[in-house]
Amino acid sequence: MKRTGRRYRTGRADDHYDTIVIGSGIGGLCNAALLSKLGKKVCVLEQHYTAGGFTHSYEREGFEWDVGVHYIGEMQRPTMLKRIFDVISDGNLKWADMDPVYDRIIIGDRSVDFIAGKKNLADSLKSHFPEDAEAIDAYIALVTKVAASAQKFYAGKAMPRLAARAYHALRPLLVPKECFMTVRDVLEGLTKNQELIGTLVGQWGDYGMVPAEASFMMHTSVVKHYFNGGSYPVGGSWKMADTIIPIIRAGGGEVFTYARVKQILIEKGRATGVIMENGDTLRADTIVSDAGATITFNSLLPEAERQRYGYANHMKKVKPSSSHLCLYAGFKGTAKDLNIPRTNFWIYPSADHEGNLERFQANPDAEFPMLYISFPSAKDPEWDGNYPNKSTVEVLTFGPWEWFAKWDGTTWCQRGEEYETLKEKFHQRLLDELFKYMPQLKDALVYSELSTPLSTAWFQLNPKGEIYGLDHDVQRFKQEWLHSITPIKGLYLTGQDIISGGVGGALVGGMMTTSAMMGKDAMKVMKLLKDWRPADEGTSTTPTAPGKTPG
Repeated sequence: MKRTGRRYRTGRADDHYDTIVIGSGIGGLCNAALLSKLGKKVCVLEQHYTAGGFTHSYEREGFEWDVGVHYIGEMQRPTMLKRIFDVISDGNLKWADMDPVYDRIIIGDRSVDFIAGKKNLADSLKSHFPEDAEAIDAYIALVTKVAASAQKFYAGKAMPRLAARAYHALRPLLVPKECFMTVRDVLEGLTKNQELIGTLVGQWGDYGMVPAEASFMMHTSVVKHYFNGGSYPVGGSWKMADTIIPIIRAGGGEVFTYARVKQILIEKGRATGVIMENGDTLRADTIVSDAGATITFNSLLPEAERQRYGYANHMKKVKPSSSHLCLYAGFKGTAKDLNIPRTNFWIYPSADHEGNLERFQANPDAEFPMLYISFPSAKDPEWDGNYPNKSTVEVLTFGPWEWFAKWDGTTWCQRGEEYETLKEKFHQRLLDELFKYMPQLKDALVYSELSTPLSTAWFQLNPKGEIYGLDHDVQRFKQEWLHSITPIKGLYLTGQDIISGGVGGALVGGMMTTSAMMGKDAMKVMKLLKDWRPADEGTSTTPTAPGKTPG
């Protein structure tokens, strides 16, 4: 089992830290590593058996699967995201490029390749929609323009709260109007060709909302993120936590697993520590929650503080993101033997994404509104050395929480015959869909299992099995209270709900929270990112704690 972090037990943690981070998703790990490099002693508390949040991997029956990192963009060039990853891992997190065709959008009988490079993408789209060439060029240009405004759009997240409120009021004057529009509203202003629109939004599963509801700002972030192609962590997604944790330890801190926090400790209006599920109290000068807004403000914050600062009303203005079903399958044979690509498949019954989802939500036997097929073993260049003559595939689709809510609170693997029957029906349907597109895999199948929204709720504690934190509609991005600095002294928020869902959004959220925590010294964070060099160039910014060595 690929487990990272150290198991928590009473007495293993120190009495006091500079910062305690609740949750070890990539936002929390980023925040903890940056603070560690800035001389802080940080304790990360993860309730799961391994660190990493949705970036962790798991093993079963001799196979390994990622649970949330299917591909990452912007790793091919010295982008800000690449620089953050390099700094928080000291360059030890390596990346492998996918095929030039990173996504294949299949709608009915039409298959359109999304190819690395803006011109290549445009040319591929024009080969299928030649009469819409001008609209396609306008779309690429608009995505580029709106994505370029992201820094201004999110700038308030690292500002002091009063300054952020003023900036929030001025923001509509500083960014394109499309930042506050839905994807469908924007695209129907460019073209009336619904087949083209359906193709352009073919990655909507990456943010979990159909185009009539999703923010165009979120959409452009995803599309731009993959303009130059996709990459995958060498060694698997668990290598993220594995390469970041040594940075935290080198600063005198630790990442604990099986470390469930019951409540944030508030004394005289200030966050001063956490109360653990077993009754232990750990203290720190500052507390950062990477558990998400829902868990933080509905569960971890004491009731009196929730009421005092209006979080009960705030949380009514946002909603959880989508939940999902995921088929994990293992096969005998290498990716080469089985002709498995390093390209993701996005499959839809038609270009009517809203109608497809509505029909599925009304009838579980309807066609799947979306299928995402990923081939992690083909993407990892170290896979064959670690798992010879084996391959893995993952097939995801949406699974409304309401279908599984009656079993909420039951124990994993002990939910009864009715649940197992429902689960098996989806299991077989997803296998059939996989073999429809990859028939050569059918006779090579060795093992498969299905996760449901209850699995996400069980392992990640997400109340509705949501995978992207809060939903990405236009209203979510208008909530000024969703800020890295809370009104409670010493308490901060980080991760997906600060910027946006996905690894990239959570990672930037971690950086923004760190900048906010540094206050007048916020520029030290940017200096850290700017000055970092690989160790073989003679400069490493990883501190060495007294009596400890880096690594």
